[in-house]
Amino acid sequence: MKLTPPTALPDWAYFLDVDGTLVELAQTPGQVHVPIELKTIISLAHRCCNGALAVISGRAIRDLDLLLGLPQLPAAGQHGLEIRDAHGDTHYQSVESGGLNDIVHHLQHLQARHPGLLLEDKGATLAVHYRQAPDLGSYLSRLLKGVLALHPGLHMQRGKFVFELKPAGFDKGTAIQKLMSLPPFAGRKPVFVGDDLTDEHGFKAINQMGGLSIKVGNGRTCAQYRLACVEAVRDWLGCMTELAEQN
Repeated sequence: MKLTPPTALPDWAYFLDVDGTLVELAQTPGQVHVPIELKTIISLAHRCCNGALAVISGRAIRDLDLLLGLPQLPAAGQHGLEIRDAHGDTHYQSVESGGLNDIVHHLQHLQARHPGLLLEDKGATLAVHYRQAPDLGSYLSRLLKGVLALHPGLHMQRGKFVFELKPAGFDKGTAIQKLMSLPPFAGRKPVFVGDDLTDEHGFKAINQMGGLSIKVGNGRTCAQYRLACVEAVRDWLGCMTELAEQN
């Protein structure tokens, strides 16, 4: 049984996954709902820790901004292939997307036969969602492994009813390490909160840095602590701002 995390403190550095951590999962990424109170909680927490709060996601940064409406936040998009620092400058990793284009073309034929299959082309990465066609999971896994054998520079990451195809060498752990080298994160105790298999890279990096890794929900994990659900994450962050206001 993992422990409940200690009370959040304003002198820590926060890295927050989005889908399944800050917001509830939906049938498709476009159907995710963001309550107005969540935006308030994140904005207050960001201010409370003097800007040392970033969102870390498989989504592209442009999609994060549309979803959350908080473009002032530092962010890592597409598993660290794009990084927006605290000054608002966005840095993009140069990657070859030709392999992904070939895979998209290949999968479109499968999508035509299975309308529940959703291909989310983010530019540098591709998410293959099968939440609405769950019986395809095993078949997709075998198919994608075979396709990726022809593209050794790409890596497949399994998530909740999704396979993420991305350039090898980039994940949420490398994104956190990059941001931790920059102000205002540098020198603080790092904290990462996530819910999915894609977040395990982040938990591992945080553990190696002596920080706090927090898993949301059930499932095996290398995280040190656990919060029960999305609502518990919001409450945990809200406690930090309440303490700051009291002091």
